Amino acid sequence: MTNVSDPMSFRTRLTSFFVVIVIAPMLAIGLLAFRLIGSSDQGKADARAAGLNTAATSLYDAASSHAKAIAEQLAQQVALSNATAAGGHAQAQARLTRLAAAAGLIRVSLFSGTTRLIDVGDKTDAIATGGATVAATPQHPSATIEVSVLTAAEYVSDLTSANTGVSVVVRQGPRTLESSLPAALGHKLGGQETVHLGGIDYRAITVLHQGFGIKPVHVTVLLNLAKTEASVQSSQLLAAVFIAGFVLLAFAFSILASRALQGQLGRFLEAARRLGSGDFSAPVPTEGRDEFAALGDEFNSMSAQLERRIDELGRERARLRESIRRIGQTFASNLDRPALLELALKTAVDAVQASCGRASVSPGPGAPLEESARVGSLAGFEARIEDAERAALASLQLGEASVGDQFVAAAPLGPAEGERNPRGIITVARRGRAIDEDDREVLRSLAAQATLALENVDLHHQVQRQAVTDELTALANHRRFQELLATEMEQVRRYHYPVGLIMLDVDNFKMVNDTYGHPQGDIVLAEVARVVRESSREADAPARYGGEEMAVILPHTDLEGAHAIAERVRLAVESLEIPLLDKRGSLRVTASFGVAASTDGNKDALIAIADVALYAAKHQGKNRTVSGSAPAADVVGAE
Repeated sequence: MTNVSDPMSFRTRLTSFFVVIVIAPMLAIGLLAFRLIGSSDQGKADARAAGLNTAATSLYDAASSHAKAIAEQLAQQVALSNATAAGGHAQAQARLTRLAAAAGLIRVSLFSGTTRLIDVGDKTDAIATGGATVAATPQHPSATIEVSVLTAAEYVSDLTSANTGVSVVVRQGPRTLESSLPAALGHKLGGQETVHLGGIDYRAITVLHQGFGIKPVHVTVLLNLAKTEASVQSSQLLAAVFIAGFVLLAFAFSILASRALQGQLGRFLEAARRLGSGDFSAPVPTEGRDEFAALGDEFNSMSAQLERRIDELGRERARLRESIRRIGQTFASNLDRPALLELALKTAVDAVQASCGRASVSPGPGAPLEESARVGSLAGFEARIEDAERAALASLQLGEASVGDQFVAAAPLGPAEGERNPRGIITVARRGRAIDEDDREVLRSLAAQATLALENVDLHHQVQRQAVTDELTALANHRRFQELLATEMEQVRRYHYPVGLIMLDVDNFKMVNDTYGHPQGDIVLAEVARVVRESSREADAPARYGGEEMAVILPHTDLEGAHAIAERVRLAVESLEIPLLDKRGSLRVTASFGVAASTDGNKDALIAIADVALYAAKHQGKNRTVSGSAPAADVVGAE
């Protein structure tokens, strides 16, 4: 007896094959997707909580910095001796009260060492303090002033009003200063943690802020996780429905494919091999109008789409290389304003696939915009570009204009500090396709990045200027003077040309301060510095040497020429009429000048000769110019 078993049919084998390679992996992918959805949403919640905490820290630090700046101003106005002299405490407290009210301060305290002499304002709710050292007195060699411009209630209100689902708790030691979440009262919070309060889960981040002279303040930001949990469940349900549908579709497809593949498997296999080798030239042959023929058509369509996608990937790869190259250019030119604008414009044109564009920027405060970069030809777009830019400048938002198949968008760059008008504008134009929301978001983002880059350039230049410029006189400071003179003397030693030096000192300046006060003395120095600056040649280098003493480096100038220039400056100073601060007349001052010249490149000797000549001018009666030609003994002169 022979047992004959029917072999498994191709349809059955194919169905089993699909179950193994499709359904089982999809179930595994579904499980992984569930976990990834939960992790992703939790990560978003953590990222938002971290962002809110950063915002809270920035707000606190900004208030502390503001308080410190005000404290430094008040420190110059408050005399500690007035607070301890007989009857002076009440006067000092009244004065601090007026100053606090005028500056909108929450709390002001005056200390001598660790002793609080005066305390004005909110004594329980003030946070984010800043402080400064008050001028010392014989009675109190160490004194500080402490200022706060923010209350815990205002701080919490600012953070929670603009952020839904966010709560803030502010504590100082064991005491809660302010809380927008009653359920958090009495609950110990610290570091990063997930807490359960009032039946709701919150993601909490606590940061310690060390104030000036007060106990540390703990700020806790709590993010409500209810929406995150609901989003996870919704996403997981959607993923489950999608996977179930895909599994059912795959199972049905396996049955249909098993019937159609019986006669055409060889041709499909050959076509698949050609596609695997990158040959898209020969499509899969199809016969008839049945399901298998339709599958063949779809296979051919997929092959064409894959070929197009490979071409697109090649173009994307080229664009990626170009973007990387531009990033390198950005790092190389991050302090070059025109280069930054040109890169921003090119990136904007590429990002929205525009045909042309231009970038315009204001050369200075209040100046109209001037074109600084252009990509492509603007021919035919001029009117629309003007309309879009006008709309952007009027609204300080993205401006658009269109007519026919022309579409233009203009993104304004944020205004400079203290200005209302935008510092520039980036405009792109194209034909055939309207500006959509994705394009708008890209342009807004690029404009914001370009604005930040320009701010960094301005800040760098400002810091450079401040590092070498005296704040009161706007002349080069002493360090810069020494650097410039040393550089000039190097050239003198190499090329042996003469260099002159003028040293000048305002006569009787101490008497001006004693009679009219230091603010009037500052005005005198500023006016004398202005005369020195305006009287100097373009190649000269005026500087504040120290106190009421100034200097001017005179390249390619011998002793006679330096003396003539010094006399011109002296006469200009002598003719000054400086208005008094009390508006009761004007003040006249004079200055004494010492002049020297050198051709040997000895910087210290040149300064010494000019300095001796200056003191000789003082000794001989002031308001005169004395030239020095060689080192001399010290001259005893008047102040």
